[in-house]
Amino acid sequence: MLSKKTQYALIALTKLGLEYGQGPVLISDIANSEKIPQRFLEGILLELKKLGVLGSKLGKKGGYYLLRPPAEISVAEVVRHFEGTIALLYCVSEKAYQPCEFCRDEVNCKIRILYKDIRDYTFNLLSATSLESILPDSPVLSNAPIDLSDSKGS
Repeated sequence: MLSKKTQYALIALTKLGLEYGQGPVLISDIANSEKIPQRFLEGILLELKKLGVLGSKLGKKGGYYLLRPPAEISVAEVVRHFEGTIALLYCVSEKAYQPCEFCRDEVNCKIRILYKDIRDYTFNLLSATSLESILPDSPVLSNAPIDLSDSKGS
């Protein structure tokens, strides 16, 4: 499951995506309109700034804004930053791999194979999903199968 932090990050980014190109948005405006605790949101937005997704401006007309168009920000980038890995098991993670303590034969383990396929599918779907495509007025996401041949791990 996604943490509240990741969920709030995605919600805040959708708000900023809707305002893209219209100048900075105050933290208080995001917090109030999206029902996110402001103190928690401040930390999340700072992390997104360090990640290179957001910029900020100080002053009366200050706030946060997207540094890139919503079409160029992938959901995978955000999820991976806040969750650390997309894989459900460490033994299938390419970024946080740890050997499985239960496997006797990791290469042939059917559970590992299943969860690797799930990881690959999830990673490819999240990588192919831009912030733009999850904005409220964007067309519905496709239910078309995702090509699993180009998985770059999680």
